[in-house]
Amino acid sequence: MQFAYCANLYGGMVIGQAVLGEVGITGIEMTNIENACAGGATAVRKAWWDIASGLYDAGIVIGVESMTNSPIAGKLIPPARGDITGELGMNMVARFAMAQRRYMDTFHVSLEQIAGVSVKNHRFGCLNPYSQYRKELTVAEIVNSRPICEPITLLQCCPSSDGAAALVLVSAALARRYSLRPVVIAASVLRSGDYAFRWEDMTLSDMTCKGAGSAYEMAGLGPGDIDVCELHDAFAVNELMHYVELGFCARGEEVHLLEEGATDLGGRIPVNTSGGLLSKGHPVSASGVAQIAELVWQLRGQAGGRQVAGAKVGLAHVVGGEVTGLESGAVGLHILKV
Repeated sequence: MQFAYCANLYGGMVIGQAVLGEVGITGIEMTNIENACAGGATAVRKAWWDIASGLYDAGIVIGVESMTNSPIAGKLIPPARGDITGELGMNMVARFAMAQRRYMDTFHVSLEQIAGVSVKNHRFGCLNPYSQYRKELTVAEIVNSRPICEPITLLQCCPSSDGAAALVLVSAALARRYSLRPVVIAASVLRSGDYAFRWEDMTLSDMTCKGAGSAYEMAGLGPGDIDVCELHDAFAVNELMHYVELGFCARGEEVHLLEEGATDLGGRIPVNTSGGLLSKGHPVSASGVAQIAELVWQLRGQAGGRQVAGAKVGLAHVVGGEVTGLESGAVGLHILKV
């Protein structure tokens, strides 16, 4: 390994050096990255660029997070100091509760229909040995679970998680020494949010729409070419909104896409086969790395009972961070192919 990037939010100083030192990786260039939930995707992008530019031939990316042991987070994600709206109560769940209510009213979507996302992803989680929760849920259990912030209930939320993930990235020339069919990063995009006053609709992320467009252009592909997708489902309703932003369907067709099985195993575009954040868990900075690990397993045919038949192209999408006056902090998107 010639270099390393470590994504972490709550672990303290130079945590990448501390982690990699335990496995004998020392004395190389190491960079620690914080970019909220998009930290893992940011680390992957930086490593991709270091190799694509010719600077290095081989590097490692890790994402690590311990929410339950963090003296800063204390099992929850607190607002950043100076985040005025956050300190006044506009935390993540409050924001998305308002977006969910607006979405339900605008598109005449029921809570039971939104709960279908959690049902699907928990079913996938049962097939993933790395999932935090491996238990199937019913619509009734999700809808009737403890209220968190109306209309969001507990089982529409991703859990507070500990976890880690790692990737090794190498140049194309080096990859050919070890594999006849390497997984290629065809697109890597990172965008930050625009000013909130330019955000026209809280149920549609301009940041993700623009980022997805850039990713498809870079890869020379379109939404119809994606065989499997890992996207940011911090809350069940997020997945439905992201279907539109990533180009999988038109606005108002999200629930139909879900209910017809298009995003389930055997469907047109299986989404969150890992179980997603809802079931696999959301160890903040590790999530973007873990998403790509899932896609690599899928593209290599190593995903076991959740394998998408014939998968050749995968898309990873993760968003993160709240900043007063901005739509959001960042979005990271990667397209992988074999």
